[in-house]
Amino acid sequence: MKQQATFSMLAKTFKGLEEVLAQELIELGANDVLIERRAVSFRGDKALLYRANFALRTAIRILVPIASFKAKDTDALYNQLRKLNWSQYMTVDSTFAIDATVYSESFRNSRFVTYRVKDAIVDYWQEKASKRPNVRVEKPDLLINIHIANEQVTLSLDSSGESLHKRGYRVATTEAPINEVLAAGMLLMAGWRGQSDFYDPMCGSGTLLIEAALIARNIAPGVFRSSFAFEKWPDFDAELWSDIYNDDSREKEFNHKIYGSDASFYAIQQAAKNIKSAGVQKDVEIRQVRMEELKNLSTSGALVMMNPPYGERLKSNKEMEDLYSAIGTALKHQFAGATAWIISSNAAAMKCIGLKPSKKYHLLNGELDCQYNKYELFQGKRKDIIQ
Repeated sequence: MKQQATFSMLAKTFKGLEEVLAQELIELGANDVLIERRAVSFRGDKALLYRANFALRTAIRILVPIASFKAKDTDALYNQLRKLNWSQYMTVDSTFAIDATVYSESFRNSRFVTYRVKDAIVDYWQEKASKRPNVRVEKPDLLINIHIANEQVTLSLDSSGESLHKRGYRVATTEAPINEVLAAGMLLMAGWRGQSDFYDPMCGSGTLLIEAALIARNIAPGVFRSSFAFEKWPDFDAELWSDIYNDDSREKEFNHKIYGSDASFYAIQQAAKNIKSAGVQKDVEIRQVRMEELKNLSTSGALVMMNPPYGERLKSNKEMEDLYSAIGTALKHQFAGATAWIISSNAAAMKCIGLKPSKKYHLLNGELDCQYNKYELFQGKRKDIIQ
């Protein structure tokens, strides 16, 4: 088999998940793995590019840098981009879109940056083929990412297209569902690999349950997606992609159970639809019941994970304090012997749980800065339980 050339890539993620993503990349066989701000850079070949999109659970998108240079203003930016050999990456009939991220005093208007990038590409083709390629915002043939920090410009091709958190299994939703990438990151940070029973007693539309099942069976999250941006690239290797997509040799058996519950009948209905869509019904059991009413659970050695309401939608402080106090009581009584992980942006309410966390992390859920705490739920009374 002919050895493929390697090149640099960048996997984007959420704040707090960089180390988890780096470990995922190492396990995939990436080289020169380096943690950056909300991203991990690495090197690999075309097969790794395809696998990264298909198998990474904590990446939002995979970028392939194609040019890096300094520019003091938009004219200099235009001139540098105009020189590129765009026929390597597209044809005059290709549609394209541009995503600009700008942190610079010299380039204050990201929209104007986008216009100048578009002008450079269009003018290149106008001179080369006397024809203009078209911009298309929805599902373009080529998605171009430009990142400007001060005067340093990095131009990349986006190999993913739609954000990788859009797995493809979500067919129903509830209010403020947790992002799939964040859910997977929380599970991997907690050491979840399918080694025990799993409980989410506030499961909402079922995201944590489904991501837990996919990790437990080592099913690639990309298997549900209809397409990736790299499939439209001129150098797309359909045979290589087919081999990667159809290779299920990494999947494994799961000999435990995943349990979800929620007080809301609507949430359980939505979760059931998503669980069926993801094909993990045999591993996941759900029912409508309040957390404090759960009985006769086999929780020794189990993992419990929750994303409770944060109170952002006008619930009173008293309501939130009572809710989190009830969560703490239920954890102590119904889940003794388990390990629990809870994420919330409501620091005051988290204190009402009444348990001392053994680990604390900071994660972003959307724009919300959240605590992500681990609790050891001992049998009986221990000094780590605050009375």
